[in-house]
Amino acid sequence: MDNPFKAIETKLIHAGDPPEPIEGAVAFPVFQSSTFLSEGAKSYDELKYIRLNNTPNHVSLHKKLAALENAEAALVTASGMAAISATLLALLASGDHFLAQDCLYGGTHDFFTRDLPELGITFDFVTGNDPGSWESHLKPQTRLFYVETITNPLLQVADLERVVSFCKAHNIISVIDNTFASPINFRPPEWGFDISIHSCTKYLNGHSDIVAGAVIGKRDLVEKITRKLNHLGGSLDPHACFLLDRGLKTLAVRMKYHNQSALDIARFLENHQAVKKVYYPGLESHPDHDRAARLLDGFGGMISFELKGGAEEADQFIKKLRIPFVAPSLGGVESLITKPSETSHAGMNPQDREKLGISESFIRLSVGLEATQDLIDDIKQALEQS
Repeated sequence: MDNPFKAIETKLIHAGDPPEPIEGAVAFPVFQSSTFLSEGAKSYDELKYIRLNNTPNHVSLHKKLAALENAEAALVTASGMAAISATLLALLASGDHFLAQDCLYGGTHDFFTRDLPELGITFDFVTGNDPGSWESHLKPQTRLFYVETITNPLLQVADLERVVSFCKAHNIISVIDNTFASPINFRPPEWGFDISIHSCTKYLNGHSDIVAGAVIGKRDLVEKITRKLNHLGGSLDPHACFLLDRGLKTLAVRMKYHNQSALDIARFLENHQAVKKVYYPGLESHPDHDRAARLLDGFGGMISFELKGGAEEADQFIKKLRIPFVAPSLGGVESLITKPSETSHAGMNPQDREKLGISESFIRLSVGLEATQDLIDDIKQALEQS
C-alpha cells in the first residue's frame, strides 16, 4: 500500500489519519452516527452505515492496519471470532475442503469442528512443521490453508515459509492468525500470506477494554470478506474503533517490553526446579527456536509451562500469585494467568486436548507491563508455596 510513513512506529501514530486534523482536533474524533448522507453512493455497499464498516472511524482504521503489515487492504470486525468466521465463510462454500494446523485457539478449533461441517465444509488437521505430510491431505476441492503465527497455547511456530510456497504451488489461499505475534513481531503479507487475521482484543488494543478483530491482506479477498461480514452484521462500533486506534498508537513500545519481559521470565521458569517444561519460542530449548528467530522480530508476551507436581500443584501455584489476574484473554497491560483446559480450550474434548499436550496442569501466562523483576519475585514465591 502506498504510504509516506516508512517505520512502523510512525505508521502506528499517523497512518490512516486525514491530511488535516478534523476541526483542529489532534485525536481522531468518534463519529457516533449510525447513518450518513448518501451523496455520491453508487451502490448499496458504498452507503455510509455502521453495519457496512465504512464510517470515518472504520476507514481510518482500515488504512492504518493495512499500512502496519504493508498490505493492500484491511477490515475491522466486532471480535476476533467475527474476523475468523467471516473469512472462512466468505472464502469457502459447501463442498469445499481446507487444511488447518493441528494446534489452534479453542474457539477456532470449535468453529472448524462443530460449525463448518454442518455447512458441508470439510477439513484436515495437519502438522505445521511437517511440510512433507501436507500434500497427502490435498483434495481437488481444497481451497485454503489456515495456520497461526505462534500457536495458542503451545506456542509452536510452523514452517510458515513453506506454508506460503505450498499454497502458491497448489493455488490455494493462505490464511494466518497473527494475534500472538502482532505486526511488530511479524507481518504476514510481507512473507506472501494472502490473509492475516487478528483478535484486536489482545495486543493491538492492549488495554482489556474492548473486543474487536481485523482482517488484513489482498484487496480482492478483503472486499469479498467485507461483503460477507456486512450480511453477518459483525461490525465494530465507532467508539470501539476509537479505542482500538488509541491502543494501536502504543503498540510498538508495549510489544518491545512484552517481548523482553516474557523472555526474562521464561528463562527464570526454565531454570526453576519446580517447573517441568516451558513453552516459549525465544528459548534456545524450544524446538522451533531457530525458525522463530529467523522469521520473527520478537517472540511475544505469551509463556506456557507445566509444573512437576501436576494439576493440584498448578492450582495452588495460581492461587498464591499476587500480581497476575486469574482470567482468560491476553495481551493487555496487566498480566493474566489461566489454565487453557478451563478457559480458551474448555470447549475441546479432553481426549483432543490431551493429544495436543494441553494437560490439566498446563498453565498459560500473558506477561503484562508490570516490572519484570516484580513478576519474577511473585512467581518465585508462589512456586515455593505450592
